[in-house]
Amino acid sequence: MNTDRRIGLRTVRRFCTDPMDLSDPMDPSAPTGVVEAPVGPPGTATAGAGPYGEPRGGPRAPVLPRAPAAPREPRPWNALGWSACSAAALLLSLLSSLPPHRFWGGCAAVGYALAALLAHRAHRAAALVAAAGTVLVPLTILAARGVSQLEVDVVERSGELLLGTGSPYVAEPLDRPDYNPYLPGMALFGLPRALLGPTPLADARWWFALVFLLALAASARVAARPSPGRSPSSGPRTARALLCAAAFPAVALPLAVGGVDLPVIGLMCLGLALAARGSSGRAGLAVGAAAALKWTAWPALPVVAVLLYATRGRRSALRAAAAAAGVLLVTAVPIALAGPRAFAEHLVRYPLGEGRASSPAASPLPGQLLAAHVPYGSALAVGALAVAAAALAYSLVRRPPLTLLAAADRLALGLAVAMCAAPATRFGYLVYPLVLFAWFRLAAARRPDGPKPPPAHAPTIRPRTTSGRHRVPHPDRHQ
Repeated sequence: MNTDRRIGLRTVRRFCTDPMDLSDPMDPSAPTGVVEAPVGPPGTATAGAGPYGEPRGGPRAPVLPRAPAAPREPRPWNALGWSACSAAALLLSLLSSLPPHRFWGGCAAVGYALAALLAHRAHRAAALVAAAGTVLVPLTILAARGVSQLEVDVVERSGELLLGTGSPYVAEPLDRPDYNPYLPGMALFGLPRALLGPTPLADARWWFALVFLLALAASARVAARPSPGRSPSSGPRTARALLCAAAFPAVALPLAVGGVDLPVIGLMCLGLALAARGSSGRAGLAVGAAAALKWTAWPALPVVAVLLYATRGRRSALRAAAAAAGVLLVTAVPIALAGPRAFAEHLVRYPLGEGRASSPAASPLPGQLLAAHVPYGSALAVGALAVAAAALAYSLVRRPPLTLLAAADRLALGLAVAMCAAPATRFGYLVYPLVLFAWFRLAAARRPDGPKPPPAHAPTIRPRTTSGRHRVPHPDRHQ
């Protein structure tokens, strides 16, 4: 009997090592590479074991030998990507006519080149070096010198006007620096300059970057949080995603020279993530805060409302709409009622190209080309913009988004069409659809850290009897 049991145990071991091995089980040289639990003599089952030595509820699964960790493969496309970004930044520094852009291009070209050198061995260090060389270093130097784009000066001046007159708008604007095409909430970013004076830390760009990065980080944490609790790896993954997003040229350039649109984008992403999690009130507050900064955030209001209506019901959608409307009522309505003419001049006529001064947003996109070179082109561009808005509304009603990615993609597509059809537009506005499309995918991406884990369940193998058949113990015999 003991000989038969040894033969059966040897067969089990050899089968786990190589299921195609059909050699003689009596061969003492048969390979065994599986650790088995000790099996006692027949009829002497240990505590918690069946009459054949197997654990109760079935025999114990064999413990397979652990495969050695495979070395990480080099990723040449990381170095190629940073090298391409370095070449683009250098080209910008040579061709741009704006001094902040030229300075950023030269500084960023060096940062991207260093990141390309580190990309083969240290991917995380490469992203950190790229973010420091393209955002932190040029922003610090430009803020210390007081060099920025025109919109930064406009925002800081609006903060001073808000403190001095109660309105961020000049009553009778005459020249381009007098115009403020942003909603009243944007003046809050100019308050540090008005309160602290001409210090580098009071520069509005620091506060643009702070709100943008915090909102993106919060949106990634909300989107990655499972129902029972937060994933333990979401923090490091979010940090890596933030570094890569900040170092991307379309984001790093406005962060360093004048990121007026970035806090709007960050709050839009946060509102979408909260809506996808069912936090209707907080989603309405986030999207309402974005809408209180700039007109470009207003398409996010119906997208968030439809997402909540399709996934959580009418009450959640109404709660989000009420929260967003409350933010707009507090921030915009009092100023609009105090000076309706100035409000319309700054926020309606000037962005449409009908103000006393022309808008600097004149990139050669379809809407701007139509307005500049076709009779009644401005009216045609506004009509195209209205058609794009109607198409977005129809798509939301016809096929409402049911997931976070679907809602972000729908909003990105609508904003991309609107940016191209607007009569006063610029290439920098395309950062809206780029971030909305890529951020949640980037934040959810996982880097492979080694070989794939073994299967969760190993095949169950029962010991054989002398007759060669599987014997299944009766459950009553274990009692």
